[in-house]
Amino acid sequence: MANLLAHIRLTRPANIITAIADILAGAAISGAAFILLEESPLQLWLDLGWLVLATIGLYGGGVAFNDVFDAKLDKIERPERPIPSGQASVRSAAWMASLLLLGGILAAFQVDFTGGLLAILVGLFAVLYDAWGKHKRLFGPINMGLCRAGNLFLGMTLMSQTIREFWYIGFVPLVYVAAITMVSRGEVHGKNKSALYGGLFLYAGIVVFIGTLAFFRPSYWLETLPFLVLLTYFIFPPLIKALKTQEPALIGKSVKAAVLALIIVNASLAAAFAGWMVAVAILLLLPVSLLLARVFAVT
Repeated sequence: MANLLAHIRLTRPANIITAIADILAGAAISGAAFILLEESPLQLWLDLGWLVLATIGLYGGGVAFNDVFDAKLDKIERPERPIPSGQASVRSAAWMASLLLLGGILAAFQVDFTGGLLAILVGLFAVLYDAWGKHKRLFGPINMGLCRAGNLFLGMTLMSQTIREFWYIGFVPLVYVAAITMVSRGEVHGKNKSALYGGLFLYAGIVVFIGTLAFFRPSYWLETLPFLVLLTYFIFPPLIKALKTQEPALIGKSVKAAVLALIIVNASLAAAFAGWMVAVAILLLLPVSLLLARVFAVT
């Protein structure tokens, strides 16, 4: 039982909930949310279920591989993690991660060929980041952002033709997650003031971008505003505290808040494209993620 729990810890369950929010936001942007709620076609619901399974596999496998590649480093910096603590082996973790990625890709192919190809790309970008990208100062954050952008597009494959129309929305998760990745480099040693200011600037840019997006969709502007206020409240206070001292513990709290706030980012996007009801449905994932974050590590 302990061994099973250790392997579950490797998948970062609280973070997986944020990945599910990507899929739901993609469905809202594509217009599939309206069809699901108004006509409720069984096949579309099944497709949504396959995509949720796909993102669980892709995200869980991707973050598990992160610990596989970091096994030696974690013995020094994070000895409490499952692999360095001896609760899971590198081999068993690698097998689990591989099966999760494969399962995620196969689940995406159940929806359509485009979804399957996107899932392969997300899986490749995840492993690339784990093995090499995260050690690159510039490409690392972009690499991780591409994983999230691909995940959002995966949700949009419910109505694949909309990806061409709304491709630019992919910059939201790309930039936001790139900012998180940049800030997170101070979790162990701290003293990364320039990265913290960079994250502050990029987070602000995301809030302004979504607000502008909603402004040009007037029927949803007021419905989007409360979600942006909540997003601002969630991510900026912890980051400002971290900026004052640049202590690893406070940087870690800032990163954790920003990761969980991905659900609010997705809810804000959903509000801008499909209204407050769909956004609230996505926001209901936040307490689930927060509860899991009390039990399982987020960063």
